[in-house]
Amino acid sequence: MGIVSRLSYAVRSKLNAVVSSAEDPTETLDYSYQRLRDELRDVEKGLADLTAQKKRLEVQRERLQRNAEKHAEQAREAVRQDRDDLARRALEKKRQKRDQVEEIDDQIADLESTQRDLEDEKEELEARVEEFRTKKETMKARHEAAQAQTRVSEAVTGVGDEASEVTRAIERAEDQTEELEARAAAMDELDERGVLDGPLGDDRDRIDRELDAERGDREVEAELDELRADVRGEDAVERGADGDEAVEAELETIREEEEQA
Repeated sequence: MGIVSRLSYAVRSKLNAVVSSAEDPTETLDYSYQRLRDELRDVEKGLADLTAQKKRLEVQRERLQRNAEKHAEQAREAVRQDRDDLARRALEKKRQKRDQVEEIDDQIADLESTQRDLEDEKEELEARVEEFRTKKETMKARHEAAQAQTRVSEAVTGVGDEASEVTRAIERAEDQTEELEARAAAMDELDERGVLDGPLGDDRDRIDRELDAERGDREVEAELDELRADVRGEDAVERGADGDEAVEAELETIREEEEQA
């Protein structure tokens, strides 16, 4: 295959691919069906014109037939009147009319033959149109069903451009969210460690926080001292109560001994 042939083949292949991608099967089916309908209408119109022409010839034939009969009567009447010359002229006209009638009969016979052919063609074409219409509707239904199935498959599997864009948008949102969460966690950690001062922290510097911590520790120690004092006082009272009870017990023992003596 030469370069020119290869180039021509490549160009035809590209054009065929472009045409195939731009072609809508449903539109092609509708167009073909319309062409068949147009052809059927042409046959019907031709059949109607032919029938009208045959009717005109039949009317003309009847007129010529009547004229021929009229000339025959004229010839008979001329003979009765011994006018052979008129009888001869009437018979010549009769023969001419008969010849014209025969020609018209031949034309009518041809038209009837053509009419029968057109009627057969019309019936065949009507059957083809009906058959094509049924196939066309079936193919269109299958094509639309296939398109719907393709759209559903693309929506489910994410093959379509829109689904892919949605997926990419979700991924970008997830990345941004994770980044913000990481930054927030880092700020919290730095704040807990006291690294952040000023407007990035809690509006206090490190010295203020340490002083606050010292004041908190002193307050805790003072409260702890008060708690220890309270506990010691309670213990002393308990110990005093125990001593009084011991003294009373001892006095009671002495009294019992004196009574026995």
